[in-house]
Amino acid sequence: MTVTALDPKTALILVDLQKGIVSLPVAGVGDVVKHAASLADAFRSHGLPVVLVNVAGGAPGRAEQSRKLGDLPAGWTDFVPELNRQPHDHTVTKHTWGAFVNTGLEDHLKSSGVTQVVIAGVSTSIGVESTARQAYELGFNVTLATDAMADMNPEAHLNSTTRIFPRLGETGTTAEIVALLAGSRS
Repeated sequence: MTVTALDPKTALILVDLQKGIVSLPVAGVGDVVKHAASLADAFRSHGLPVVLVNVAGGAPGRAEQSRKLGDLPAGWTDFVPELNRQPHDHTVTKHTWGAFVNTGLEDHLKSSGVTQVVIAGVSTSIGVESTARQAYELGFNVTLATDAMADMNPEAHLNSTTRIFPRLGETGTTAEIVALLAGSRS
């Protein structure tokens, strides 16, 4: 379903748009960063919360495919400069795929009166999808900016955007979301 509305108190959550992740072979990541920066600028201009999430480790436990990050090089967790991080942006460093586990993000958003989140970032099928699932389960209205996300696996990206995301919320482009922001704040 195409995005139809934004609640008066909607927050933007940008997932893993950090130097180490963006340097990985992800097709279209330049456009993702450009769209995410546009969303951040639009949310800030309307006085709405922007949450920047980075990842600095992995959850404990065994898996068939190791996702342990090990020792990270200097600057790996730094947000890409295009996001133009502002002092009032809320930052979250996560150690799991989703942005809500053991980060205080739910409390921060709910204490600010946020009822809806717009989510974008990398990787569609991991950080973005996990964060969207958690937000949905916590009772937030969820919108996903599909042109502001990408995945190393194009099939996984397609699965998330066409099969999973419509069950968690609404999807839309950066332009559609920015237009809704402008229309709802006029």
